[in-house]
Amino acid sequence: MCIVPVVLLIIYRLEKNRKGEVKYSRTIKDQESIGSHWVLRLREVNLLLYGIIACLLIFGMANPYRWADYDDYDNDYKDGIDIVIAMDVSGSMLAMDFLPNRLEAAKKVAKEFVDGRKGDRIGLVAYAGEAFTACPPTLDYTILKKQIDAINGDYIEGGTAIGIGLGTAVTRLRSDSLKSKVIILLTDGVDGGSEISPIMAAELAKVKGIRVYTIGVGSTSDAESPGSTPFGLNFQPLEAEIDEVTLKEIANITDGEYFRATDEESLREIYKQIEKLEKRKMVNHHYKPEPPSNPMGFLNWAFVLAILSWGLNYLVFKSNE
Repeated sequence: MCIVPVVLLIIYRLEKNRKGEVKYSRTIKDQESIGSHWVLRLREVNLLLYGIIACLLIFGMANPYRWADYDDYDNDYKDGIDIVIAMDVSGSMLAMDFLPNRLEAAKKVAKEFVDGRKGDRIGLVAYAGEAFTACPPTLDYTILKKQIDAINGDYIEGGTAIGIGLGTAVTRLRSDSLKSKVIILLTDGVDGGSEISPIMAAELAKVKGIRVYTIGVGSTSDAESPGSTPFGLNFQPLEAEIDEVTLKEIANITDGEYFRATDEESLREIYKQIEKLEKRKMVNHHYKPEPPSNPMGFLNWAFVLAILSWGLNYLVFKSNE
């Protein structure tokens, strides 16, 4: 590349010192007075075109490619996390201290949490008086979010069986799960009693090495809550009854943490805190080989300038060389 200016300078000096082929009997000053300076300028431009074309051809042969359009490595999340969201879908979750209600707000924030994960298998357990697995831990977040949208308490026994909900979530994280296992247990009530207590389920989670984050959902003031009457569903103001003592004990047993969500924004912040606490993923960078070269941009411009130079030589200067 450095030799191109040198060659151009040599050619320029030879061109400048070259004697004309037509003899002129008058003085050089008279010759210059009837001559045209633009012809000289065009010859200099043509010489510059030669240099640019040479540079473009050199760039084209250097196998160029655009770094700006190239991601030189892939992220491989070697050690992800198995997560199960155990969500209370009992009737009290329809309380309207969250908009439009606690359940819909919880579902919305859960989907945002799913969108922020990468490389983690996430599952969903819905519970009220009983529990069922709405989605086993999966990397197919599209299916998972559809299941989150679909869950409600319409076809499940009423009540709040926190122990059963947590126990069902524990069973979804089998021994073949990833090393890091997490349950996010969300409820707005008090355990109604069942064959497995919340503390028993927490002890089982501890044995399996599962960390449980518990979230109590409900404002500190009364909220319009649904209640069944002979005339149908009736909403009346009720105070949130959350067994925070039990939820804190569950978190303490499993080395987790308890959070209280009083509105949708605080619930969103809780999920962000949980995400920060779970930083066990190991990200491996897999560097890609160099991409195929793309010299066409340089070669195309070299072709265009070559046509322009040809036009100057054969149409303007009438060169026969």
